Amino acid sequence: MRVIAELPHPEFKVSIFYMNGKFIAKFEKGVFEQTYKVAEMDLTDGVNSVFELLDEEFMKTVAKRFEEMLTDFRATYKRYN
Repeated sequence: MRVIAELPHPEFKVSIFYMNGKFIAKFEKGVFEQTYKVAEMDLTDGVNSVFELLDEEFMKTVAKRFEEMLTDFRATYKRYN
């Protein structure tokens, strides 16, 4: 797997990888990460199509999901302690 791009974002790290005919968009914030895979054959313009998929609306859902992940983790941690 190799990194082909990194996108600047104020809330989280965004990396684009390529492996075995798939583009992988990886989002990292603290101890949490989200990954999304898209087959190269499903895209019309290679990595440029990946950039188009990562629009502002999608980035908002990624940020919201990170918030939900933190809430879920805190809840399970409290049950543990």
